[in-house]
Amino acid sequence: MNPLAVGNSPEKGQLRLSWPDGREQRLDHVELRRQCPCSQCRAFRLQGLTVLVDSRVRVVEVHAQGYGVQLVFSDGHERGIFPWAYLARL
Repeated sequence: MNPLAVGNSPEKGQLRLSWPDGREQRLDHVELRRQCPCSQCRAFRLQGLTVLVDSRVRVVEVHAQGYGVQLVFSDGHERGIFPWAYLARL
């Protein structure tokens, strides 16, 4: 299920998703960076390690990818594509 709308608020540090069932979801930029699904970040978490993220990190670009979004973070990280189902579970 794809959201009806995606909004990014760098000043609040939140990504907003509006789902077809009426649910509004707000996801914290820092937590999104910690939960990046790219292979490098996943491997780090699978080793039981925590991805260290500066509390000032923000999503600076959002690129639609059909089945999800690629998020570009202010720390330069841009490798992860976040599937809609993954975002809905966060």
